[in-house]
Amino acid sequence: MRKRTKATSIDIAHRAGVSQATVSRVLRGSPLVNAETRRRVEEAVRALNYKVDRHASSLRTQRSGTLALLLFEEPTPDHAHINPFFLSILGSVTRACARHGQDLLVSFQQLSDDWHADYEDSMKADGLILLGYGDYRLYRDKLDALVAQGTRFVRWGAVQPDQPGISIGCDNAHGGRLVGEHLAALGRRRVAFLGSASRGYPEFLDRYRGCEAALQVAGLALDPALQVDADSSEEAGYTAAMALVERGQPFDAVFAASDLIAIGAIRALAEKGLRVPEDVAVVGFDDIPTARFTNPSLTTVVQDTARAGELLVETLLKLVKGEAAESVTLPAQLVVRRSSGAAAG
Repeated sequence: MRKRTKATSIDIAHRAGVSQATVSRVLRGSPLVNAETRRRVEEAVRALNYKVDRHASSLRTQRSGTLALLLFEEPTPDHAHINPFFLSILGSVTRACARHGQDLLVSFQQLSDDWHADYEDSMKADGLILLGYGDYRLYRDKLDALVAQGTRFVRWGAVQPDQPGISIGCDNAHGGRLVGEHLAALGRRRVAFLGSASRGYPEFLDRYRGCEAALQVAGLALDPALQVDADSSEEAGYTAAMALVERGQPFDAVFAASDLIAIGAIRALAEKGLRVPEDVAVVGFDDIPTARFTNPSLTTVVQDTARAGELLVETLLKLVKGEAAESVTLPAQLVVRRSSGAAAG
């Protein structure tokens, strides 16, 4: 019996009626191939049960065809918390990698670990996507180390003028301004901010400053006595809101630096007998899926996670190919729901 030979790209080209170079472009996910040609090549690939030899391809290009995403877990007592916002970006990154013919290696990390050294060997992945928040002052040196060792990486986070590497981020300051304008228009005069507004948390700080600027235009101010530090978790939001109430300072609105903080705060306010939104308007930031199903549904600032994932992958692939790339700031949008729906009486 004659042994069946393995199909090659030449076989694919012959069956589809195209050149071998066109087959190669289709297999790499090149946008230069028209839809009809791509369809014929893909049908030929399926008919011949063709499998891409990733090892041979990587030897030719000196690339692995793999991107690595490092997701930094935020510390919680049970070590089980992952912000749903980052899971949304992860889903978008996964889909973008599939469209570009890239494998994706996902690794969960702690900011305190030596993750920057673990990926010094570029054969593990062609480049890194860094996802997650933490104290920027604690990992800034590690970003500098990645730059020094020539690692190609892109991170989700605030775009800053002196940052190491490239960031894709949201216009947090504009998002904060939208919140401030919204609360001022509702007649709220004493706005509390729950979140760590410091240089270690530049995203939260920009949101705070944006809200502050909008309130100043309306002749109001953010009272420092109404700011309580909190990381991005429901438990932290609950604890921060409890501490806010116990300070005894009057307030009629809460701007939470994330939706998780806002959800925890709503529970704490209810336990203290404060009605949302009648007594206290509450606004979050992120628009995680749960936001629309809280009681009351949460007014929040939308970050475009779909576009964020696409840009993270596209920008990193530019770096991998040696092309020019730059940081991008995505617009923010306010979605008004019931948690801020009533003006102060």
